Amino acid sequence: MIDKLLPAPIATAEALHDDAPLSAMFPEELELVARAVPKRQREFGTVRRCARSALSELGIAPAPLLPGPDRAPRWPAGIVGAMTHCTGFRAAAVARSTDVVTIGLDAEPNEPIADPRVVEAITRPEERAQFPQLAALQPEVCWERLVFSAKESVYKAWYPLTGRWLDFDEARLTLDPTDATFTARLLVPGPVVAGTRITEFTGRWLVASGLVITAISVPA
Repeated sequence: MIDKLLPAPIATAEALHDDAPLSAMFPEELELVARAVPKRQREFGTVRRCARSALSELGIAPAPLLPGPDRAPRWPAGIVGAMTHCTGFRAAAVARSTDVVTIGLDAEPNEPIADPRVVEAITRPEERAQFPQLAALQPEVCWERLVFSAKESVYKAWYPLTGRWLDFDEARLTLDPTDATFTARLLVPGPVVAGTRITEFTGRWLVASGLVITAISVPA
């Protein structure tokens, strides 16, 4: 599914089931989840299998994929990427840094967020103002969940460029249901890439198989 959102030169891989045995992980990876519950171990291993599968399309040999001190994945030299996992879905996307500056990717269940306090915490008032019209156009989409997923993708694209946290209210999302795209306007100074300051991220989304999936890529 994510290949529809992140076409070449980005390589992608995904899984709907945790079918990778723990033995497929590198010892360094197994050590990180040795005390985790089996469910966490399986999802950790499967999403890394996806990442290695995608990396192989770029000619990158299998190697441990470990998180850094900030918990963000450390990719091989010259590679940018993102991973995501939620119930029933694991995926990874990678590209060479000569082709793509950064990637954001997130998947969530296409289910309402039950607690209105959570919705208020992750959305801005002007974003919530879009929901009634959007729901009238496409009632099958849980729009508050889509905004949450898109902001997760924004953060995953933002963080490798800045090394800084980006709060939910520091980007303002505009959703376009006609072509399944979104724009995230940064409300704080964005990173400077190749001499140009990034002021917004644009991304794409889809709803399929009970999931909301969002993705961002910034070409080099």
